[in-house]
Amino acid sequence: MNYRRSLLGFIGGAAVAALAAGFATTSALAQEVTLKLHQFLPAQANVPKLVLDVWADNVEEDSGGRIKIDRYPSMQLGGRPPELMDQAIDGVADIVWTVVGYTPGRFPSTEVFELPFMMTNARAASRAYWEMFEEHMKDTEFKDVHILGTWVHGPGLIHSNKPVTAPEDMQGLKIRGGSRSVNSLLDRLGATPVGMPVPAIPEGLSKGVIDGTTIPWEVTAALKVPELVSNHTEFSGNALYVLTFVLAMNKQKYDSLPDDLKKVIDDNSGLEFSVFAGGTQEDADGPARQLAVDRGNNIITLDEAQTKVWIDASQPIYDEWVADMNSKGIDGQALIDEARMLIDKYTE
Repeated sequence: MNYRRSLLGFIGGAAVAALAAGFATTSALAQEVTLKLHQFLPAQANVPKLVLDVWADNVEEDSGGRIKIDRYPSMQLGGRPPELMDQAIDGVADIVWTVVGYTPGRFPSTEVFELPFMMTNARAASRAYWEMFEEHMKDTEFKDVHILGTWVHGPGLIHSNKPVTAPEDMQGLKIRGGSRSVNSLLDRLGATPVGMPVPAIPEGLSKGVIDGTTIPWEVTAALKVPELVSNHTEFSGNALYVLTFVLAMNKQKYDSLPDDLKKVIDDNSGLEFSVFAGGTQEDADGPARQLAVDRGNNIITLDEAQTKVWIDASQPIYDEWVADMNSKGIDGQALIDEARMLIDKYTE
């Protein structure tokens, strides 16, 4: 499935869909379905606009209008972001997009991609994530939902009110952490991890509640982070961290679809969609980074030797995670080895 369709293709598809609808039988009309897609970001944010809407529009078009997807941004169906997965399981929503780590420890195998400096780029990591999901997670940790896509965002980095080059520069800083693993690393480096939802970051920075934050470039523009801090620390060849996402569908709703509509969903989901989603998020990093460049902010790009110091400092986080996974009956080291092998394989 090509997610970058031309306007001509869209118009042609719409015309075919309209023609098909005009000749639809009563039986076909009876198979029409409306799906509720629920997620936590505003409709104009990058993920809804560039990923979720593209997916939903493609499904609607390919179904000839028989599938309609109603989009509910900003938790409009109620609840809090950590409840999204249960909303998909319980049928409150038919489809949800969520951060897997909003429920720490519930889907432990996904955390292998969130370990410090595991990720190289979002396309490679998202491809590896989907392959490992199918092999290790589909029928175990995610058995209660039908997963449509698995992906990660672009490289997570440090945005701070003072320059950060070496791990010891983190000493005493209050930093909003992006995941359980990166919070463990921040704590080990002498920083104070602060739990804070993404929309609260600007107020936290402006009021001095935090001295910095870990987020990818993509998010910084909407949050005006380059106006609130002037230092940004990037790492050579690796990301400090990433978050894992899933697009998940209620299992009963998926199973209730006729086979031809299941095929529409399937054809727009899976490996190719996951790589598209992760890559699209990472592609949005560039324009956001340019805003910081244009402001004259201090962008510190650590070389390989400097980055290795951070990688070495993160090794205890790996050891702790492996021990935690082993206590759950999961071979943590095997997951790390497989993730590294696949990411290296797919990194261009």
